[in-house]
Amino acid sequence: MEQFIYSTYTIVLPIIVTTIMGYVVWLLKNQKKDRDANSKGTMLLLRVQLIEYHDKYMMLGDIPSYAYENFMEMYDAYHALGGNGMITKMMHEIEELHLKKKEV
Repeated sequence: MEQFIYSTYTIVLPIIVTTIMGYVVWLLKNQKKDRDANSKGTMLLLRVQLIEYHDKYMMLGDIPSYAYENFMEMYDAYHALGGNGMITKMMHEIEELHLKKKEV
């Protein structure tokens, strides 16, 4: 009887461990897909906001310091998520704008 239990144990245990490991890998792959989709969505939302800031303040010809700081922080987050290209050009244009002085 003891030999039967040992034989069953040595056969069943690797099957159970393999099944559990397969499930864990499947879960991790699905989490990665979700994370990638969230990152992509966040990057696209940042891109829209950066374009809106750029268009607005380029038209005005100057930018308030709070808006400049917001733009730069959004750009840093956008760039960290893998965004680049035309937004980098827009960032350089925003950097060249004069900061608007706060009127008292």
